[in-house]
Amino acid sequence: MTSSTGGSNAGGGHDQNRSDPPDADAPLAREDLVRVFVDAERPDVSTHLVGTELEKFGVRVGPGGGPLVPVDHADIAAVLGALVAGHGWELGEDRGTAGEIVELRKDGASITLEPGGQLELSGKPLATIHETCAEFTEHYRELHAVSVPLGLSWFTAGFHPWATREQINWMPKGRYRVMRAYLPTRGGRGLDMMLRTCTVQANFDYASERQCGERLAVANAIAPVVMALFANSPLVEGRRTGVASNRSAVWTDVDPARCGTPSFALDGAGFSYERYIDWALDVPMFFVKRAGVYHPHHATFRAFMTEGFVDPSGARHRACYTDWLLHLSTVFPEVRLKPFVEFRSADAVPSRYLCGLPALLKGLLYGVGTAEGVMALLDHDATPAGHGALWVEARQHGMAAPRIRSLAGGLVELARQALDGFAIRDDKGRTEARFLDPLDELVARGVSPADMALAASNDERDCARAYARAVYFAGTEF
Repeated sequence: MTSSTGGSNAGGGHDQNRSDPPDADAPLAREDLVRVFVDAERPDVSTHLVGTELEKFGVRVGPGGGPLVPVDHADIAAVLGALVAGHGWELGEDRGTAGEIVELRKDGASITLEPGGQLELSGKPLATIHETCAEFTEHYRELHAVSVPLGLSWFTAGFHPWATREQINWMPKGRYRVMRAYLPTRGGRGLDMMLRTCTVQANFDYASERQCGERLAVANAIAPVVMALFANSPLVEGRRTGVASNRSAVWTDVDPARCGTPSFALDGAGFSYERYIDWALDVPMFFVKRAGVYHPHHATFRAFMTEGFVDPSGARHRACYTDWLLHLSTVFPEVRLKPFVEFRSADAVPSRYLCGLPALLKGLLYGVGTAEGVMALLDHDATPAGHGALWVEARQHGMAAPRIRSLAGGLVELARQALDGFAIRDDKGRTEARFLDPLDELVARGVSPADMALAASNDERDCARAYARAVYFAGTEF
């Protein structure tokens, strides 16, 4: 997914461009919409960071090989409470509909809940992928330590390998209640997106409007190939579907107004903040939040700015700056400005491949001159027509498609050159390019993480359970 307002701000900790937000009671002006993106600019490229996010499915492990039951909020609350009690996490400001714990914070990172109890770590924005790897290793250790005594297990897949919608437990968050009612009016798979998908995401800074457009264009151009490289969702309700990424397929039937690849997103030279703003203004809203309450409201944000909103008590509310920030978190293109560049196209993957995503994207987005190499490699596949065809091929066939495999190999090589050029070394003298090694293996074999997990579960009678075991992340083993 992600549908939460939280997440790693790749530019977190840098405030050289930030200005005071507008008065919440003042009318929202066009320049206020633009300033969100201007304030996010980091002119000194040496300060550009990377933030990484990972979602996991949780299950309660029955004794003696019994059934695996999707977690409910009581399970989640026990995990969050143990992380607070024993690992230095603090309660976040967000609360559930009846005051439930739904968010933790620590040192620039957060742990939040997706609608179906998927547990998300939004990592601290960091300077190196070595630090990112260490951060997720620590997350594994903490989550493992608190989950084993509770009989809980966590695994990483793009789409839940066996659970039906009815078997997943909803989390008690007000925003999810509104989305649950509204999204089925926009597409056929919105509830699947909310309940049965998980992703790994990475977030990136930009120095200027021009660089923002360039990085947005590159990220969108490579998205289908990267999705195929990280495809990890071949099963639906225990059945092999023949689709490399069912998570990606779900996103094609959620809401055409807020999902996919906007027409301007591949046009780096013609990009402007104004173009992104105009697109977001015409996306229907989910809600207006006042005093912690999410009021359903499905006019476009443009109409909200003009007409305001009348709540059930009869009070009229005007659009304010915080409404705009919230709205930007409820548009779901493949690559989003939030206001940092957020890459959203990859399935959640096992730990072996996890740090490969931020490493790959860092090399391709931050490498000097690498953007030109990426666009030359993709050529006509970066045009709107070619890009659409590439998405279809990548989603269906993944790394089994020769063209996708060839493009993936080229992207990994370009990223490796950039990361080796940065020469940021760990205590063993290795550059960040070491995190690409597992991706090289996938390219060499023409497979994705899904293929590896399916191979590991091939001889098992319960393929879905075996698949979940093959993509285990932390907690009780089963």
